[in-house]
Amino acid sequence: MELFKVTLGLIVIASLSATLSSAHLGFNFGWGGHGGSSGWSFSLFPEFYQVSCPQANDIVMSVLERAIAYEPRIAASLLRVHFHDCFVQGCDTSVLLDDSATIVSEKNSMPNKNSLRGFEVIDEIKAKLEEVCPQTVSCADILALVARGSIVFNKPES
Repeated sequence: MELFKVTLGLIVIASLSATLSSAHLGFNFGWGGHGGSSGWSFSLFPEFYQVSCPQANDIVMSVLERAIAYEPRIAASLLRVHFHDCFVQGCDTSVLLDDSATIVSEKNSMPNKNSLRGFEVIDEIKAKLEEVCPQTVSCADILALVARGSIVFNKPES
């Protein structure tokens, strides 16, 4: 069981690394590969928001800590939201969109209806981030940070 948790954790970290890397072109700090013919490099830069929104990680982690303390299973649910968002055509946060008059959203499509949960936690994080750093932290990055934070708060006891 411990090996499964470690393996799952590594898979998630690799996925998060790819998510954040593709979201922030041109940052190469010796991690990851090279992107495209344009010469841009793609790599994870965990401190990306330290300048543009220094409170971002603290906001994400404080909301997560409260949500997980209230309902421990929400950590796995939030990780699953990130997985479902990235599963088909990349991490585009389409799973967060609500229905419109003409389209049934991915959130409410048959495979996800009454299956994915934790949207209220993500909405709270987004609202708090918008108060402090308007139009700065992308929804894709919020999902990645939430997934990472869910793992951090749910690590196995030694």
